Amino acid sequence: MSHTAHIRSHRKPRRSASTIAMRTGVAGGVLSTLAVAGASGAAHAAEPVTQTLELPTLTADLAAQVAQSADVTQQAAASYQLQAERDAAAAKAAKQAKADLAEAKKKAAEAKKKAEEAARKEAAERASRAAERTTLSASSDTGSSTGTGSSTSTSTSTATGSAAAVVSFVQAQVGKAYVSGATGPSAYDCSGLVQAAFKQVGVSLPRVSQAQSTAGTQVGLDNLQPGDILYWGGAGSAYHVGVYVGGGMFVGAQNSSTGVVERPLSYDPPSGAVRVL
Repeated sequence: MSHTAHIRSHRKPRRSASTIAMRTGVAGGVLSTLAVAGASGAAHAAEPVTQTLELPTLTADLAAQVAQSADVTQQAAASYQLQAERDAAAAKAAKQAKADLAEAKKKAAEAKKKAEEAARKEAAERASRAAERTTLSASSDTGSSTGTGSSTSTSTSTATGSAAAVVSFVQAQVGKAYVSGATGPSAYDCSGLVQAAFKQVGVSLPRVSQAQSTAGTQVGLDNLQPGDILYWGGAGSAYHVGVYVGGGMFVGAQNSSTGVVERPLSYDPPSGAVRVL
């Protein structure tokens, strides 16, 4: 026996063709699987690129939303500013109106005060003139007195009918007191005496001198008749009235100092006259 007959050969045994073919197929399958996996991996690796391409679109939408939000905010701010301006204008107008009202009240008060002062001054001057005329008339009557001690002369009227009744009534009131607002029978003011006199003959006259000065037909002072109403001041704005009794004389409730008196027209020339009867 050979020395080497029992030693196994170190050479690899020959593979059969079928074994080689099978291994080749397995290898091919593995390679195919790797190729598919590689392709799949490549496909998955490409997805981030697609997502990266979509980012600009998302950014544009976000920018549009931000711009829209900014527009809304700006509009709201403009609206708030406009409202604030309106509120400020309203407050300013209210303040100005209040100031104007206060100024108007102040001017009205000043005008009223001036009017009252003017009225008081006029009344004082009129009273002073009346007192002076009374003094002059008293002196004149005293100088022409016939010794009866009376300073009042009484005329003889030629009036007839209703006029005569009016004249007779006012002459009968001479010597009675003058009281503002009085209508008789113990005291009168000027228009109260005239109204009471004409009431005796059924004629209803207005209460105040202003209205009595336009109650009848205007007549000239050179064409007077007994029973005519004399007035002092303007027609419609007269401040005194009396009754013409004839002979250049009139009867009137003059003032609180003289009461009801009969005086000549020259004592206090009237402004005009009206004829009712």
